[in-house]
Amino acid sequence: MRRGLVWGCPTKKAASLAAFWFRGTLGPRMDPLTRLFGSPARLKLLRLFVFNQGTALTLPEVATRSKLERNTARRELAELVLAGFIGKKGQRAKTKYHTNPRFESLPALSRFIRETTVLRPERITASLKRTGTLRVVALSGLFTGVLETQVDLLIAVDALDARALAKAVHGLEAEIGREIRYAAFETSDFRYRLGVYDRLLRDVFDYPHQVLIDRIGL
Repeated sequence: MRRGLVWGCPTKKAASLAAFWFRGTLGPRMDPLTRLFGSPARLKLLRLFVFNQGTALTLPEVATRSKLERNTARRELAELVLAGFIGKKGQRAKTKYHTNPRFESLPALSRFIRETTVLRPERITASLKRTGTLRVVALSGLFTGVLETQVDLLIAVDALDARALAKAVHGLEAEIGREIRYAAFETSDFRYRLGVYDRLLRDVFDYPHQVLIDRIGL
């Protein structure tokens, strides 16, 4: 299945490790983890590589997936390479970066990142508001801990803007460092599929899920 479809508590050890990247006091509205890891850009890269261990990425791929300027991504990668968290192979344009499996504190750091990486419901709905008039927004899969499902994000919307939806999802992915599998339907199509017990919809609603918006009366 394609990643996106459109139809009509931290441990003490991990917390102390986090202080390694602390550089100073940042703005009051920033992600709390940003205070620990030095910058929003570095936090994005930490999340990206923690959730994609075993995957080697080029600089352009890192910049795209983390939604960072290439120079910013290059600078933060260099810092994390020096710290030993990221390894690299190849030279110049062919260089690929990967999580260093021998990094001594990787288990603690991974646990810390996994336990504290969340997206608030209001952040998700706010990011989707430009996709059209939202009628249903439901979370499943990685948002509820049931990874066997096919979909993480399900929406029904009037006048769906597929390009805006893809952009919104990419922005959310950059924040959490993970791919989001999503399915979107025009409201009329969603109502029909709901009425015939569509398999994809059942894959969401028959498993643990969270409904953020319901304006059709599920």
